[in-house]
Parts: sequence; C-alpha cells; structure tokens
Amino acid sequence: MELLADPVLEYGDRRVAETGQILRTTVGSGLHGIAIAGTDDHDEMGIFVEPASWLMGLRPTRDSYVARSQAEGARSGPGDTDLVMYSLRKYLNLALKGNPTALLPLFAPAPDVLFSNELGHELRALRGHFLSQTAAWRFLGFMHSQRDALLKGGRKVPNRPELVEKYGYDVKYASHALRLAMQGRELVHHGRLSLPMPEAERRRVLEVKSGQVRDRQVVLDEIDAVAAEVVAALESGKTPLPPQPDIDVIEAWAISAHSRS
Repeated sequence: MELLADPVLEYGDRRVAETGQILRTTVGSGLHGIAIAGTDDHDEMGIFVEPASWLMGLRPTRDSYVARSQAEGARSGPGDTDLVMYSLRKYLNLALKGNPTALLPLFAPAPDVLFSNELGHELRALRGHFLSQTAAWRFLGFMHSQRDALLKGGRKVPNRPELVEKYGYDVKYASHALRLAMQGRELVHHGRLSLPMPEAERRRVLEVKSGQVRDRQVVLDEIDAVAAEVVAALESGKTPLPPQPDIDVIEAWAISAHSRS
C-alpha cells in the first residue's frame, strides 16, 4: 500500500521505507477510540526492514522516514496526515523500552492495519514479549510529561490557547495524561493493552477531552489516583508483567527477519 501521497514535508528515504515496509497501522486518538469528529488529524506508524548496507555499510543512514501533509512547524488539524516509518532496528529498540506510541502497531485491531506482510504478521504475533514492568514505568513517564505540559505549557506553545480559552485548561493534554495512566493500569493489572480502550475508560477520557469536566483539579486528582495504582502494583510486585521484555526471543526473530528480507 502506497505511503502518503504528495506530502508537503518529507524526511528520509521514501523508496527504502516503501519497498521495505512490513507493517503500517493507524495510531493516535482514533486507534484509542477517543477521536472527536472534526478535531483530530490522522496519524500512521510503520516499520520497514533496512537494507544490509544500512546495517553493515560505512555511509551514514537515516533510521526513519517522516511525511506530513502540513509544513514544518504547522500544527496538524482535521484532514491532515502525519506518517512516521521506523527502520526495524530503530523500532524494536523503541518498543523494547516500552515506548507507548511504538507499541501501538503491535496491538492495533485488524481494521487499523493498513499494511502487513508475512514479517509484519510475525512481528505482531510477538506482541506479548514486548510487555514488561519497564513498559509500565515508561507509560507513567509519558503520562507525567503530558501532566507537566498541562500545568506548564507545551514545548512550542503555552498549551493550546483555543482550548484554554474555551474550557479553562488544555483538555487534550489532560486527556492524554489520563489515557496513559489508565493504560498503565491495564498493563500492570492484566498484562495487556486493549485498543480501542475498554469502554468505561474510553468514555471517561472522552468526557475530559470534550471539555465536560470543567474543573482541572478534578482531572489532575484522577490522573494521580490512577498513577498511584500503577506505582503500587509495580513496587509490590503484584503484576503479571515480567520485569523486562523478552529480548532473546525478539532478537532471534529480528535476525531471522533481516536474513529473509
């Protein structure tokens, strides 16, 4: 399946990403089940097997390909598409560290899988080997970054001014922080990541994201309470998650994948 057609912004080697792709899915709010019509852009993430020359050659290479329908520095909006494709080596390192966004292609439901060949199917079948207590801690780390942005403003703008004016605080940062905390809780209690989110959690995050919860402190208290559950489970060891991901299994598959591509 073709990558983003006629991107306004493009970094990396499109030819290598397209010919080497093994998996590409939607990510972002739609995948979590918390998209609001007319407000969210479309995000995709994919993985490509890099050529042998990239792994063993001497020339510098780029380990990702990025394409956007918006120009540099412009915020994406409804109808826009952001695509990132990672080389297999880069992707596996992100996923093994428990990066919440990197894990999404492994757990995306079938309707959100835009492309997958045999190697992509094999990679998704290994999803459980990536989940660990390391991943749960990483979810908390990402949650704290969203919570801090809610309180202090983002890296580029002081929150989203239009949301602050309308609701009194940036409900998008708040919803992301709550979602990450809830997904961390699902990980430590059940050892899984459900996409879209379980219905009760999905409804609550949507209430926050749509501005139905007008008191920011109520949301902050809820985020902190859920995060405390995650920390308690991790510190007590009362979780089905192993301490670390199964790197031996994943590494063996990666070597095999490269040899067959």
